[in-house]
Amino acid sequence: MTTDATSDPNDGVSVDGTGQNQSDVFRGESHAAESRRGSTEKGISARSVPAFVAGEELADLAEFDSRIVVMTADLASANRLIDFKARHPDRFFNMGIAEKNMITAGAGLASTGLIPFVGTFASFAGLLGFEQIRTDCAYPGMSVRVLAHHSGMSLGYYGSSHHALEDLAAMRAVADLTVACAADGNQLRAMLRASLDKKGAIYLRLGRGRDPEVYAKVPEDFEFGRATQLRDGRDVTIISTGSEVHASLGAADLLSEKGFSVRVLDMHTIKPLDVTSVVAAANETSAVVTVEEHSVIGGLGSAVAEVLADHQLSVPFFRHGVNDEYVLVGPPAALYAHYRLDAKGVAEVVEERCRVG
Repeated sequence: MTTDATSDPNDGVSVDGTGQNQSDVFRGESHAAESRRGSTEKGISARSVPAFVAGEELADLAEFDSRIVVMTADLASANRLIDFKARHPDRFFNMGIAEKNMITAGAGLASTGLIPFVGTFASFAGLLGFEQIRTDCAYPGMSVRVLAHHSGMSLGYYGSSHHALEDLAAMRAVADLTVACAADGNQLRAMLRASLDKKGAIYLRLGRGRDPEVYAKVPEDFEFGRATQLRDGRDVTIISTGSEVHASLGAADLLSEKGFSVRVLDMHTIKPLDVTSVVAAANETSAVVTVEEHSVIGGLGSAVAEVLADHQLSVPFFRHGVNDEYVLVGPPAALYAHYRLDAKGVAEVVEERCRVG
């Protein structure tokens, strides 16, 4: 089950026994959540973060593309797909707390020529729904787009059952599946637009709805499988993805104050990986470090390591993420600091492990 709360069948918003809107809690907006948050920063505008813009963007796209349909597993408010429902109610389906069924039903709709966007927590999409993504979507080449939101440790208080630190490892092993991570809302808009003309299934990994801006506007040149260089440098290349792109840019700023020259790559597509950019980083900078809100086993770091090995490139290399463990329970900002996945922590790791300078 996704939550122990009861559900309002009219709008897909869950409410617990005290009348608390559970979707507000998942977005970190409720007074109850605020009182527990501790060091977590107050949320920024809903329009600028991944977990909020998908419904709005898809509603806009659906005005001109009749193939688009949207499905959710009783989390329409938490992922803001309710914004799509408001404008296209006849093309919106709340499947209830039945994530596996939702993904399979999405594959069925895709078989008729529609493009279903199915949204739920990453822990339920990528882990619980693995078999359905592999067998029902990727294997037959169904154009299902899985919106896996609140990825990584972003549902900090809800514990290991709601954390998704293994999904990239699982998804990148699935043949004919595109795997991408949105760094912010503008990049997500670009991904959604680019997905309409892309064949096959796509796993889109999204943040917690409080992710700071990386791209000031929607990237017009976005392309799945082609990394974006956000900063150039010669001492070290930081290759990051999703929620860690902003932290990596912050780390580069901190390191530059110490005289280090840091290249930052947004490796938004984990599969297919931009091999050319990885090879260039290894040849043109003195060290490479990957940064991800994911286990260091099987995710971005492993993908980059495979490229370095395949091309027999000898360069100091380190994978930074979560070690082989289950993360603690707590407010996300505190967890990022604890695991050194904030800007300060990333800068420290780069300086310590890659011997930059």
